[in-house]
Amino acid sequence: MAACRGFLLRRINDSCLTFRRHKFKKKWATTLPKIPCSRLALQYFDMNYSMQFGDLWPSIRISLLTEQKYGALVNNFSHKETVLKNLSAFNAKDFISEAQHVISLLQIQNNLDTSEKMTSGEASLNLVGQKNNAEKTQATNLLSSLSNTKLTCFKFSRGDISRFPQSRSDSFGLLEYYLMDAASLLPVLALDVQHGHSVLDLCAAPGGKTLALLQTENCQYLAANDLSTSRSSRLHRVLRSYVPRAQRTEHKVCITSQDGRLWGDAEANTYDRVLVDVPCTTDRHSLLEEENNIFHRIRTKQRQMLPLLQAELLVAGLRAVRPGGEVVYSTCSLSQLQNECVVERAVELAASDHGVHVKPQDLSCFREVFKNTFNFFQGCRVGELVLPHLTANFGPMFFCKLLRIE
Repeated sequence: MAACRGFLLRRINDSCLTFRRHKFKKKWATTLPKIPCSRLALQYFDMNYSMQFGDLWPSIRISLLTEQKYGALVNNFSHKETVLKNLSAFNAKDFISEAQHVISLLQIQNNLDTSEKMTSGEASLNLVGQKNNAEKTQATNLLSSLSNTKLTCFKFSRGDISRFPQSRSDSFGLLEYYLMDAASLLPVLALDVQHGHSVLDLCAAPGGKTLALLQTENCQYLAANDLSTSRSSRLHRVLRSYVPRAQRTEHKVCITSQDGRLWGDAEANTYDRVLVDVPCTTDRHSLLEEENNIFHRIRTKQRQMLPLLQAELLVAGLRAVRPGGEVVYSTCSLSQLQNECVVERAVELAASDHGVHVKPQDLSCFREVFKNTFNFFQGCRVGELVLPHLTANFGPMFFCKLLRIE
């Protein structure tokens, strides 16, 4: 009997009564369609920016999807006269000297016209607009600094899609010019670094704005920080390629890889000027490149947390600057959530949590003096925004200047 029971059990185990799982859950990572990151970015921008910019969005959209224009920032530590001659031979022009010419013409207009109407009204509108005395004084000082800046950046005229060749080394082994989005110089110009200032570049890599700060030859001390060690290494390479060793000693330039959000605790009330060029959605890169694209599915949470990170970095920058000092916040994004909203939120947080009071500064004079080079958006609540346009395909670049008053 025992043998019969064992035989029957074996038969039952081998029969159809044994339950086997033949169906498996779908593997979402392999079954969902693989949509390129750039396409996801375009869908996101179409949904959000069409509401933000209205009829302007189709023009901005096609410009973002078109090859970007570059400017050539002349290396003042190289053979500058030779470099200027070579760049002029490409039929390129220095857009900063063009702006200085505009400022000179407006100043001459003011000086020549002796009528009371022009002196008190119309002439001042051309330069600094309708402002109170303090704002007029600050705008006048900023224009004066623009007139005397040592920065030189060549660009091709509107509609000219020519490209600059790669920079060559001079007899000292330094590269002659640095190719960059010309709009990236506007935050540096707005920062208005004066001779002897100590400057903090809180998110410095890959190094274009840091290099421009050194090219002003006004920084007594420059601290350049970036959390990413790989990006910091690239910053080191840029400075070695353009700046002589004597100009980047540890007493003049310090490169660190720390969390910028902690800078307000580490070095509060230390610097005369602070540049906060925060990580953002980098709109143009997100539309054109798949590598390191923030619209990748695995980076969704990181992208959603960007405004919080940006506000924390800006608060740290506001705490690091001395009372009376100035901070410039910048992004290469069109998003209001990353631009005006971050500035407004950071101003509130700095005042409520740290007792740091700041005042946004008017930069509308930039629209007048740089109108022949860039296309500015007229609808920003604070700061200025450069819009990409097919005839002048620079940007996007948002920048806002904040004065610490307490």
